[in-house]
Amino acid sequence: MKHFSDVIEQFRRGLCPLLFLISAGAIADPAQRSVIDTPNAPAAKGPYSQAIKYGDLLFIAGQLPVDPQTNEWVGGKIEDQTRRVLENIKAILAANGMKMANVVSTTVYLRDFAEFQRMNAVYAEYFTAAPPARVTVPSPLPGDMLIEISAIAGR
Repeated sequence: MKHFSDVIEQFRRGLCPLLFLISAGAIADPAQRSVIDTPNAPAAKGPYSQAIKYGDLLFIAGQLPVDPQTNEWVGGKIEDQTRRVLENIKAILAANGMKMANVVSTTVYLRDFAEFQRMNAVYAEYFTAAPPARVTVPSPLPGDMLIEISAIAGR
């Protein structure tokens, strides 16, 4: 019998991206799609973009606690890592003329769900009024990373 977290992880890594690709392919107009890339957030480390602007929407790739100036992982407490991740998201939004208030949805991946309350306290500092919809799931993360957050913003 599978644990619930295993089922969620399987969905996140398999079915969820597949459904997104199918739906995006059905409506995507390449003329409305542009890559957003800023030196004020960590550079993509693989075949993906920091963010994609599509019409009035901005899809921000999962951000890890990496300092864009040093390209080093921010270690330590969940609070420090959460703050770094949200600052990276803030920088990507700014590169597109947006603010945190433009974020309509986030997905938070936590290595240890016991860290939820401490992560949530920092998260609340960045989303003070009308916070976005959010999903938080437990997830294995690389190295000593405790958190990853992806976001969708709109005008």
